[in-house]
Amino acid sequence: MNKPLKRLTGKEYVLGVQHLFAMFGATVTVPIMTGMNPSIALLTAGLGTLIFHLITKGIVPVFLGSSFAFMSALIAIIGGNTANIPKAQGGIIVAGLIYVVFAILVYFLGIERIKKLFPPIVTGPVIIVIGLTLSPSAITNASSCWLLAIIVLVAIITVMCFTKGFIKMMPIILGLLIGYGAALLLDATGATASWGLAESGKLIDFTAVEQASWFFDFSAYTLPQFDLSSILMIAPIALVTFMEHIGDITTNGAVVGKDFYSDPGLHRTLLGDGIATAFAGLLGGPPNTTYGENTGVLAVTKNYDPRIIRLAALFAIILGLIGKFGAVLQTIPTAIIGAVSFVLYGMISSIGLRSLVESKPDFSQNRNLLIVAVILVTGLGMPAIQITDTVSISGLFVATLVGVLLNVILPKEKKEEEKN
Repeated sequence: MNKPLKRLTGKEYVLGVQHLFAMFGATVTVPIMTGMNPSIALLTAGLGTLIFHLITKGIVPVFLGSSFAFMSALIAIIGGNTANIPKAQGGIIVAGLIYVVFAILVYFLGIERIKKLFPPIVTGPVIIVIGLTLSPSAITNASSCWLLAIIVLVAIITVMCFTKGFIKMMPIILGLLIGYGAALLLDATGATASWGLAESGKLIDFTAVEQASWFFDFSAYTLPQFDLSSILMIAPIALVTFMEHIGDITTNGAVVGKDFYSDPGLHRTLLGDGIATAFAGLLGGPPNTTYGENTGVLAVTKNYDPRIIRLAALFAIILGLIGKFGAVLQTIPTAIIGAVSFVLYGMISSIGLRSLVESKPDFSQNRNLLIVAVILVTGLGMPAIQITDTVSISGLFVATLVGVLLNVILPKEKKEEEKN
């Protein structure tokens, strides 16, 4: 690990809260949509992140939260009946173990072989696709109240471009606070209802806070069941998220300016992701995945200290154990989340563009043009390919796979071979 936790300053604790805000919405959305417990999702996200940091030597500033890739399979298995959650848990554990197998393969094949498969001409466009494919959700969320979304966007842009020092490092959390204050004001003055800003007449609904208990009810815990049909529905999705993991670690490394493929090693990041996912299944949480939202926060704040991510993990654990606190965060209007996503998802795509530009590819070569073109069009334009009723392959997965294949198959010109 880095410096002792006690040496962190108050400013860094605030940055940890900012990372908490970035992960919260997506992490609780998966259990809400699938019928799993949001508090357990927060708990396993925090614990999973700490497990990941332990396995990766504490040097990769990654946060693990609920994975959307498994959502359709979880919905099909649980089917609105919480009695089926143990079956989903068994499948999630096996999916995590598949990651462990991938980690072993990567370790014995060697990192150089992996890196040759994923040069910047492939990873740059893939990172761009990751950010842009998330953008529709930002638009959808922001459109629930454009006035509120614009207020938050203006606040974030102002902090990023017109402030200095520590304030400049807190655009997300300040944008959230300003937006939340504006929502409270609009509700209190009656503007929300009279202007039709929300269908319910209120931008903020405190019902969840009133109904939530102060402490987590451990009676909600269930033991996993290893049901073969459920395992066959969930576990194969790890084949898809494996490629997404590589893209996320590449993105994180591009933001931080470090080669995490070499240190701590891709095998360690895969192992950390897999063990964290299996642990989440054991406790009854959804599968974990590396979060682009928090990588976006790293890009905005330019503070890459992994200890701050671990602080966010501890905060998530606390929120998972104290129901009232988690319920308060659930009251954040969708439009505010959408506005924040505007910035974070755009930053991810910008990082991919920067990674591509800094590698100085020779676009006079048709080979490079074709690789980038095919990745962008496939990743952005191809809908998910349905393998079974519950398992599909995303356009991002296909784009990454095709990009890797083209990079291997298409011949390089002599001057590019000399450059490499």
